[in-house]
Amino acid sequence: MHDLLDLDRYPLHQPGSAAWVALVAQAKAELAAQGMFNLPGFLKPAAQQASVAELSPRFAADAFTHARKHNIYFRKEVPGLAPDHPALKEVETINKTLCADQIGGAIKDVYEWQPFAAFLAATMDKAALYTMQDPLARVNAMNYGQGEGLNWHFDRSEFTTTLLLQAPDGGGVFEYRTDLRSDADPNFDGVARLLTGQDPDLQSITLEPGTLNVFRGKNTAHRVTPVEGEKARIIAVFSFFDKPGVRFSEEEQRGFYGRAA
Repeated sequence: MHDLLDLDRYPLHQPGSAAWVALVAQAKAELAAQGMFNLPGFLKPAAQQASVAELSPRFAADAFTHARKHNIYFRKEVPGLAPDHPALKEVETINKTLCADQIGGAIKDVYEWQPFAAFLAATMDKAALYTMQDPLARVNAMNYGQGEGLNWHFDRSEFTTTLLLQAPDGGGVFEYRTDLRSDADPNFDGVARLLTGQDPDLQSITLEPGTLNVFRGKNTAHRVTPVEGEKARIIAVFSFFDKPGVRFSEEEQRGFYGRAA
């Protein structure tokens, strides 16, 4: 794993050490303050470049093009909202997706490395985290070409873990609005203001290739702006849960990937 990850800077292989404890504390503090933490240079440049070289031809030949119109909730109806409420404004997401059974190399090795899950669990104050059992969804690679992006949404899961493999020449900016809603307050009018470009608390961040991003998106609205230029934005998405054996239904697999395992 030393060949893939910068373990001198991020000693995930030394749980309980002073450096590991300090790294976990820093990540927890950033999660509390910003709803995310980033580890720049987590994946070493050679492994990052090899991953892009391995995945790029597969995107061209084997990827599923995921194109859908949706609202921020990914639901056709939301209790308490009229169908014409601006919080239900439709947006469009487009990307190419490779599934776990199409991905090998460094990305698969990092995902299945147990100290990685243990570190993430510690940053979340969880007893343990487990890799997903789903043969398609457990780890994905996403490619966003020119004009393509991930539009406004709230995550269904508590947190999302991604690894940026290639940044585009332009666009592909991660935009987010921290704690736009809460479990007690859906803040539909605030959601409407965000979707119409009237939220003064909107933030953005541009990441460098090799950066690990861990993001709490259940109540924080977020999107990736459309890519500009010929160079695609490529990320790996890792799925972890606090119980073992999680997998999608056949309907969910077909909806996300165009096929079932």
